[in-house]
Amino acid sequence: MHKYIFCADLYHQWIYQRRKNGETILGATVGAVGTAKGCTSNPYGFYSLTLPAGKYSIKYSLLGYDPVIIEIQLDKNKTHSLELAPSSFMQKEVKISAKKRDENVQSTQMGTIEISSREAKLLPALMGEVDILRTLQLMPGVISAGEGNSGLYVRGGGPDQNLILLDNAVVYNSGHLFGFFSVFNADAIKHTTLIKGSLPANYGGRISSVVDIQMKEGNMKNFQMEGGVGIISSRLTIEGPLIKDKASFIFSGRRTYADILAKPFLTEAQKRNGYYFYDINAKFNYKISEKDRIYLSGYFGQDVFTFGDENNAINFELPWGNSTATFRWNHLYHSKLFSNTTVTYNDYKFKVAAGFRDITFALTSDVRDISLKSDYDYYPNANNSIKFGFDYTFHQFKPYTTSATIGDSTILPIDKFKYAHQGAIYLSDEFDWGKHVKINAGMRFSYFTNVGPFEKTVFDENGRAIDTLTYAPFQQIATYGGFEPRLSARFGINSSTSIKLGYMHTKQYLHLVSSSTTTLPTDIWVPSSKTVKPLAGNQISLGLFKNFKEDMFETSIEVYYKKMYNLVEYGGDRNDLGGGRQDIDDLFTFGEGDAYGAEFFVKKAKGKWTGWIGYTLAWSNRQFPDLNEGKEFPAKFDRRHDFVTVLTYQMTKKITLSSVFIYGTGNTTTPTIGRYYNFTNQKFMSIYGERNSYRLPAYHRLDLSCTWVIKDKPKNHQDLNFSVYNVYNRANPFFIFTSYGGRLKEEMSAQLLNKFRYFL
Repeated sequence: MHKYIFCADLYHQWIYQRRKNGETILGATVGAVGTAKGCTSNPYGFYSLTLPAGKYSIKYSLLGYDPVIIEIQLDKNKTHSLELAPSSFMQKEVKISAKKRDENVQSTQMGTIEISSREAKLLPALMGEVDILRTLQLMPGVISAGEGNSGLYVRGGGPDQNLILLDNAVVYNSGHLFGFFSVFNADAIKHTTLIKGSLPANYGGRISSVVDIQMKEGNMKNFQMEGGVGIISSRLTIEGPLIKDKASFIFSGRRTYADILAKPFLTEAQKRNGYYFYDINAKFNYKISEKDRIYLSGYFGQDVFTFGDENNAINFELPWGNSTATFRWNHLYHSKLFSNTTVTYNDYKFKVAAGFRDITFALTSDVRDISLKSDYDYYPNANNSIKFGFDYTFHQFKPYTTSATIGDSTILPIDKFKYAHQGAIYLSDEFDWGKHVKINAGMRFSYFTNVGPFEKTVFDENGRAIDTLTYAPFQQIATYGGFEPRLSARFGINSSTSIKLGYMHTKQYLHLVSSSTTTLPTDIWVPSSKTVKPLAGNQISLGLFKNFKEDMFETSIEVYYKKMYNLVEYGGDRNDLGGGRQDIDDLFTFGEGDAYGAEFFVKKAKGKWTGWIGYTLAWSNRQFPDLNEGKEFPAKFDRRHDFVTVLTYQMTKKITLSSVFIYGTGNTTTPTIGRYYNFTNQKFMSIYGERNSYRLPAYHRLDLSCTWVIKDKPKNHQDLNFSVYNVYNRANPFFIFTSYGGRLKEEMSAQLLNKFRYFL
C-alpha cells in the first residue's frame, strides 16, 4: 500500500494561538486517531507525519489549548497549517507544564526541564523581578552560588559549563546586579528549555548543560502592550502585526530607576555614586511564503556601577554588558525536510576603571563572536526523526587590556588579543526499536584552532623576560578536536512507566576563570591554547519515570556520574601578571574532577493545587597536582543536600497563591587558620587550612506570593503580584570575613589596600 506524507508548517500558532498572537508552537502533538502514529512540532512549529493511504482523523493537541480534530483523505502528499486556541479552562486551574502530559515517560530525553514565562510569573519574585534562571534553580540537580545569585551550577559543574543561548546567540554573562538577577526579561521570553542529561548532538561547546531560551516572535493578529512596575525596575513590551498574519514585531525594555528617584535627594558628591541596569529585546519576523520565513532579533543590556568620594580623590567605575543579534531563515524543502539557518553576533565586555588623585587605571575584557549554524530536520518515515547540520564560530578574545596615567604621563596600553576558529558537524537519529524501545543516537565532531596574530612573552623562574614568541595572522598556534558521541534510550515498561539511559562525551574549548564563588562580571573568559587544554567530560545517567492518575502526578528518580578533565583554576597570586606582559594562561593550574548523585522529583501537574518537590543528594570533587598538596577536595559549589518545595494554589479564578521553600547544605570555602609576619618580605602572611575544608551554615528560606487578576479581558489584562522574599528573615551567609585586632589588623588592612591598588 502506498504511503503519503501529511505534513504541516505550524507557522500560525504556537501551533498558532488563534485569536491571540499567531506565534509558532513548540511540542504540539499531531497524531492519527486510532493508531499509534504521531509526532510533535519542532521549536519552529514544523512537523511531518507519514501514513498509509486512506481516510484519517488527525488530532492536534497541546496542554493548555483546545484540541482540534480534522478529517483528511490521504491520496497524495498534503500540507496543512492550523491554529490552536487557548483552553477556556485555563482560567480555572493552573498548569505547570506546557508539554505533552506523558512526555516525561515517552520521550528519550533525560534531565530536561521546560518552563514558560507564564509559569515563572506565578512564583514569588525577588523585588518583583520575575527571573527564568532563578526558576530553573528550583529544579533537582540545579543550584545557585548563594543568596540572590542567578548563576547556575548543574550536576557539579561550574557556571561556564552551561551553554546559555538567546535565540541561538551565546550569552557569556547572564547576571545583573552582580548576579542577583538574570539578563532575561520574562515579558520578552516565549520558552525556556534546560537539558542537563545527555545533550542532543546539535548542541556542543559545554560539558554540563544547555539553557535554550527563545524570544517571543511578535503578535501576528493585534497590537498589544504589556508592562509592569516593580520595586527596583519597570518594564514595557509592545508587539503587533506589521502585515496581519504575515509580518510582526516585538519590542521590550526594562530599566532600574532607583538612581533616578534618588537624585533629587543627593548632594553633588553623592550623585557620583550609583548603579543601574537596562535590557532591550527586539524581534521582527516575516513570512515570505508557506515554505520560507525570516527572523531578525537582538538583545542589548548594560550594568553601570560608579563610585566617587566627596573630595573627588577616588573614582571607580565598573560597566559591563551583553549585545547579541540573530538572523534566522526557516525553509521547507519538501514535506520531509526542514531547515533552520542562523547567523549570530554577540559581544560581551566589561571594564574596571579606577582613579586616585592624579593616578588612573583601566582594565577591559571582551569576547566577540560571529557564528553561522545550519540545522536540518528530516523525517524519512513515522518511526524515524533525523537531525543533522553544522556550525562555525570566529572568536575574538581580549582577556585583558590595561592602560594607566600618572599625572601628565601616559603608560602605553597593553593589549592581549586572542583569535580562534571553532566548528562542528553532527548527525543524530531518533527511532523506535520495537514497541517498547526508543533510541536517540548521535555523533558530533568538533574542532578548535587558536590562531595569530599573537605575541607571548616568555619569563624565567625569577620573573624576567627572556624571549618573545610571535605568531603571524592566521598562523595556527594550537588545534584540538574529536568525536563526541551521544546516546539516549527509553525502555517502556507500560504506558505510564519507563526506564531511561543516557551517555554523552563533550568537549569545551572556552573557559571562565574565577577566584570567587559568584558569577562576577570581572571573571575572565579565555580560549584553549598551547597551555590551556580543552575541557572534556563524560556523563552517564540512569532514570526511572512513573506517572499516576492519568498523568496528574509525575515522579522520577535519576542517578548520574560525571568525570571532568582539564579543569582550570588560578594556581597562584593574580598579581604575578608580569607587569601586564605575562600571558594570563601562565597563571593557571589544571586538574580533574568528578560529580555524582541522585535526583528525586515529584510533580502534581493539574488541579487547583499544583507544584513539585525536588531533592538532590550529590557530591562534586576536584583534584589538582598544584593545589591542596595534590589531595582531592570538594568543589566550592559542592552541596550534599538540596531540597525544594514549590506549591501553587488557584484559590479563585482571580487569586493564585504560591510558595517556595529551599534548603541546601552550605557552600565550601578555604579557612584562614592563622597569621604570621614574614621578616624577609616584611609582610603579614596567612596560613590556610585545606582547600574548601570549611562548610558554611546551611542555606534555607521561605518565599510567598499572591497574584490577583484585576481584569482579564481579551484586550485588557491587569494583575498585581505581592511577594515576600525570605519570610522568616533567615540570615543566610553572603560574605565571610576573617577579623583581626590591634596593630595586626591595621597592617593587614594596609596590605590588602596595596594589593587591590596593584591589581587595578
